[in-house]
Amino acid sequence: MFRIAVALTVGLAGFAQAQDLESLKLDTRKNALPVLPKVVAMMQETVADKGTVAAIPVCKEAAPQLLKEQSDKTGWAMSRVSLKTRNQAKGTPDVWEARQLADFNIRAANGEKVETLEVGEIQTVNGKPVFRYMRAIPVGDVCLKCHGPVEAIEPALLQALATHYPQDKAFGYAKGQIRGALTVKRPL
Repeated sequence: MFRIAVALTVGLAGFAQAQDLESLKLDTRKNALPVLPKVVAMMQETVADKGTVAAIPVCKEAAPQLLKEQSDKTGWAMSRVSLKTRNQAKGTPDVWEARQLADFNIRAANGEKVETLEVGEIQTVNGKPVFRYMRAIPVGDVCLKCHGPVEAIEPALLQALATHYPQDKAFGYAKGQIRGALTVKRPL
């Protein structure tokens, strides 16, 4: 009887923890993900109105500013990371993020839809619990103008990118691939 009670208690604790993780994922999605369509819309508008070169500051400055504003609002650290970084200072993943991005690539290769790839887990950072969350960012049409195959990018745009990002590695993507991810560190 004691074994059954212990097993039931452990099973219920695991179930409660899984429910807590799902609640954290849902709340994080609700409060963090709305930034991504805003960035895409700003990119599309800028490219349509002023051209692709003029859109570089949207990705370089406006997108991080939107993430900072949402971070200030929520108290969570938010950024975009990638295995092929354009801006090493702001987009280089830590070890956990790099592992999740690699896992996203494997999951996508096995048929999961890129736009649904996400992960969330509770970790201890500096002795305090933190919820880590990542959501894959798929390459869309507007992304290809700057992130597609190098030979397909306009020479003036390549020159502007080299000026803004001298160590740029963010080329060679195809539509629908994983460009990177939105990452969130949420204190608990």
